[in-house]
Amino acid sequence: MKTFTATPADIEKKWVVIDAEGVVLGRLASIIAMRLRGKHKPSFTPHMDMGDNVIVINAEKVQLTGKKRDKPNYWHTGYPGGIKSRTTGQILEGNHPERVIMQAVKRMLPGNRLSRKQMTHLRVFAGAEHGMEAQQPEVLDVKSMNKKNTRTA
Repeated sequence: MKTFTATPADIEKKWVVIDAEGVVLGRLASIIAMRLRGKHKPSFTPHMDMGDNVIVINAEKVQLTGKKRDKPNYWHTGYPGGIKSRTTGQILEGNHPERVIMQAVKRMLPGNRLSRKQMTHLRVFAGAEHGMEAQQPEVLDVKSMNKKNTRTA
């Protein structure tokens, strides 16, 4: 018996849309990362881009557990004394709530060239509208996968 290794001819990509409203951020990010890498497929090959294209809508309505809304996110401008910070709650309520999901998914992928390519297959939208209807994405209901995926309190 030989080990199966996928080739580019074997890869079949789908489009999936996920509604993030009321879903816990970490659980959502792990499902998205698994879909982007293609680990949900039985023919998964680690060195090939086998994952699906993922569309996430309602990014501003994602839930955080505990005191994660008050967690500071730091970045540096490159100038002396240029460290800046914003809390996760401020980012979600600001102009770019999709960045919270993008960052969570990026940190769940390995840090290599293939992961950077796979991140280009993720599209996150703050509202309920997305411009990807032509791809005919199928809906993936993350809320019903596990009762822990939604925050009840």
